[in-house]
Amino acid sequence: MSLPLRALRISAAMFCFAAPLAAYAQGAPEGAGQVTEVGVMALTETDVPFTTTLPGRAVAKEQTEIRPRVEGVIEEIVYTAGRRVNEGDVLFRLDAETYEAAFASAEAARDSAEATLTTAQAAYDRYAKLEGVGASTSDLESARATLAQAKASVKSAEADLQQAQLDLDRVEIKSPIAGIPDVPEFSVGSLVTANQSDALTTVTRLDPIYVDVTESSARRMRIREQFEEGTLSPGKELDVTLTLENGEVYDGKGTMVSPGVTVSTTTGSIDMRFEFDNPDRMILPGQFLRVDVTLGTSKAILVPQRATTRQSDGTLTAFVAQDGTAHRVTLSYSGTSDNAWIVTDGVSVGDEIILDGLTNLADGASITTVPVTINAAGVVEDATTTSEAD
Repeated sequence: MSLPLRALRISAAMFCFAAPLAAYAQGAPEGAGQVTEVGVMALTETDVPFTTTLPGRAVAKEQTEIRPRVEGVIEEIVYTAGRRVNEGDVLFRLDAETYEAAFASAEAARDSAEATLTTAQAAYDRYAKLEGVGASTSDLESARATLAQAKASVKSAEADLQQAQLDLDRVEIKSPIAGIPDVPEFSVGSLVTANQSDALTTVTRLDPIYVDVTESSARRMRIREQFEEGTLSPGKELDVTLTLENGEVYDGKGTMVSPGVTVSTTTGSIDMRFEFDNPDRMILPGQFLRVDVTLGTSKAILVPQRATTRQSDGTLTAFVAQDGTAHRVTLSYSGTSDNAWIVTDGVSVGDEIILDGLTNLADGASITTVPVTINAAGVVEDATTTSEAD
């Protein structure tokens, strides 16, 4: 069946029109003549906080092992494990009968010695009045010796009574510090001895708490050189923050307790100690933490992280706008500040860094620029709109 003549003419015309378009599309380079609009921001030099990060470990400010100072059987465990105790609170109570009897005996010996002293004093006074009349010098000297011996006996008896009192008081084993007591290692009915090697329990003070950190001696010297050269300006005081094991930044600020004055002969590091308030017991002894110490400020160029790309070889790159062309540059950096890299090489003050329109942007691409800014949250905003809002 043949087509009508009119239909054949229309099909031929469409073919003749489509063929040149197909040929043009096949031969034209992709993206030729295209100009990409990008958002740029001029780089400036600014004061950047100089922060050093140090690994640390939490250490209790005070921790003491509780041991008995007298022998006896544990009669009562007074405290509750995990519940805070104050200095002087009773933790354990030993059977006191033996020490009560010893105290009573010492008290009686003291009273007897005092009675003997009274008799000896009266005899000496009598012989002293009768010397040369009714008593010889020999009798007086003998009375004097008896009196001195009686006085010595009283002192000895008082010392024995004092020791008996100490032993009696020590049947109540008290906490020497305020803190959190651990689970008792002995139970009621256990026989314990004076100054034994095994502790009854341990009391730990958690608030405040220490964090011990180590710093490389070489890095400390480099920082000192920066201060001396003027590239680093010291702050009025150290700003010390703490990062917990879960990555959360601790709410409280720290203070330096010990700056460290000796270098380890094995590691070449210096030990330092910081103190943090710990009212909620968020920090526990033995935890590994990270301490960030802001020493001062330094002049630097900040490049927003969203403007950069990490290449497969690990290098950090960005695009800068120059004469209507995008140029890829390789950046060197010394750290981060908020959401920006602290760049030491690769860009200069006044360079226009490309923040927006980076999708599929290639080195050498033709561009047209629009001024933009970036806020604290890392969001790019139109510079004109931001300026009008201000």
